[in-house]
Amino acid sequence: MGDLTRRKFMAVTTLAASFALAAHPISAQVITTDDRDLVAGEVKIPVKDGEIPAYRAMPAVGKDFPVVLVVQEIFGVHAHIQDVCRRFAKLGYLAIAPELFARQGDVSKLTEIPEIRKIVSKVPDEQVMSDLDATVVWAKESGKGNTGKLGITGFCWGGRTVWLYAAHNPKVKAGVAWYGRLVDEPAPLTPKNPIDIAGELKVPVLGLYGGKDEYIPNETVERMREALKAGSSGSEIVLYPDAPHGFYADYRPTYRKEEAMEGWKRLQDWFKKYGVV
Repeated sequence: MGDLTRRKFMAVTTLAASFALAAHPISAQVITTDDRDLVAGEVKIPVKDGEIPAYRAMPAVGKDFPVVLVVQEIFGVHAHIQDVCRRFAKLGYLAIAPELFARQGDVSKLTEIPEIRKIVSKVPDEQVMSDLDATVVWAKESGKGNTGKLGITGFCWGGRTVWLYAAHNPKVKAGVAWYGRLVDEPAPLTPKNPIDIAGELKVPVLGLYGGKDEYIPNETVERMREALKAGSSGSEIVLYPDAPHGFYADYRPTYRKEEAMEGWKRLQDWFKKYGVV
């Protein structure tokens, strides 16, 4: 690894303590999950070229918890993603969200979406898959997580990642992708998209999408649905007709409580159905 890349990698050593600046103003309907009876906070994940920060939450008592990888939005592992981890911990999971942009930069301090996209565009899929693999190893070696009961969920950028990681790691029991892009132009760092791996997918993935998503056309959702029929994974897609992009993000104006809560219930049922419990 060159010196410049190493300097960028070392730039992000801790997680954001609150919401990413670009996500402001924060909605009054934001959900805050307490850490009572939990062990929650930042940990370091050893990776091939150093370590990356991650947020981990789990019950304070017990072990052998099913493991859920929580994959960030473009805003990084900020307050919302950390809260999602605590929501899982309240259900009895070890939930962990690695900061997957750590080498490229700290998006939590940026105020404009185009600035964030410049950083995100430099994140290779290969690096993301490797870092998630390392996170699974960390969960197993912690002595608290049962990676034989491994699930993954993610939002927006992380939703796309869920599909790709489910194809990359057949040991995943189930995945839930929230409004992740399905079709895009291939690029050197992102050579494949979810639709490219749909037919060969073995892990059951539940896709949760909004019918009024301005970033993910309904036509691409239907193309993905048809492509999944060629495989044997049992994957499904649910399209909420009136939901916009980001409908689970309770800290943003796009939040839709009814669809968000219904989707959260579907997630729990999906994980139970496929043994992530």
